[in-house]
Amino acid sequence: MSTFKSRLQSDLTEAIRARDELRSSTLRLTLTAVTNEEVAGKEARTLSDDEVLKIVVREAKKRREAAEAFEQGGRAESAARERAEGEILAEYLPKQLDDAELKEIVAAAIAETGASGPSAMGAVMKVVRPKVGDRAEGGRIAAEIKSQLAG
Repeated sequence: MSTFKSRLQSDLTEAIRARDELRSSTLRLTLTAVTNEEVAGKEARTLSDDEVLKIVVREAKKRREAAEAFEQGGRAESAARERAEGEILAEYLPKQLDDAELKEIVAAAIAETGASGPSAMGAVMKVVRPKVGDRAEGGRIAAEIKSQLAG
């Protein structure tokens, strides 16, 4: 079993003991997503820490999108809960890049590829993505590339 998954499970046990309903339900849902991924396909397998991290990233993104949807639908209470769940999941994610760091990486990638104009976005993304990893969302990266290529 991956060490990341066992950390999630021990944190879940701790949250249940502390009667922290929000944390325990969030971790339970995340571990369910991990288990579903493990049993998906033809045969069950154990996920690596990287694969578990990708699931946590995906779950955090779902919470953020749901919070935005609830906000637009005028359901502030539901949006607040989704945000709180997202904050719990954020504790398990790598530290996110701030705007200045992301700007620097994108600028270096544009210089490296010699890209210009919006049509070069894919080439720049191919260079930036591995450098950034899970420290910034694809949408945030794309927006930064777009603004630098347009300017």
